[in-house]
Amino acid sequence: MAEARIASLTRNTKETQIQMELNVDGTGVSEIDTGIPFFDHMLTLFAKHGLFDLKIKATGDIDVDYHHMVEDTGIVLGQCLKQALGEKRGIRRYGFFLLPMDESLARVALDLSNRQAFVYKVDFKFPMVRDFSIVLIKEFFQAFANDACCNLHINLEYGEEPHHIAEAIFKCFARALDMATTIDPRVGDAVPTTKGTLSN
Repeated sequence: MAEARIASLTRNTKETQIQMELNVDGTGVSEIDTGIPFFDHMLTLFAKHGLFDLKIKATGDIDVDYHHMVEDTGIVLGQCLKQALGEKRGIRRYGFFLLPMDESLARVALDLSNRQAFVYKVDFKFPMVRDFSIVLIKEFFQAFANDACCNLHINLEYGEEPHHIAEAIFKCFARALDMATTIDPRVGDAVPTTKGTLSN
């Protein structure tokens, strides 16, 4: 029986207090409460379409701005993923997906390489969904890439409606990450690299 790939972390700062639990081998069940309804919606979509079980309870200075909450949630999610995957034995390592959401089309490619790199090519005319600026999505994924120590490339091929753009990106990221974290039965217990480790 393979070891469960689950991580639980708490991060407390003067700006945010975040409790998170991630099960990489879940079924898409989530309990999300960051105090930011649209962000909760995006994280729920991420869990559902990546088949990750995800619990988040977070409080913070969202009365000032949403920036700290969005960025810090990305930090903790990256840390949880890195902890849950451990030595990354048996994983596919690479993930890619192309996802349509009505008139929007997103493309995500990632490598769980233990090397941080982030490329974000997303252009849009209208940044707001109610009081949430989708500009903050970049901060979330930058923080995730930094703390998961992965290569993450996100491209918006095209799109107009900001809700659709955000949804396409989060769903596409979920599918790509699911692919990368999936155990490849041909690999067995090996680490998918010629250098022998993806942990340092």
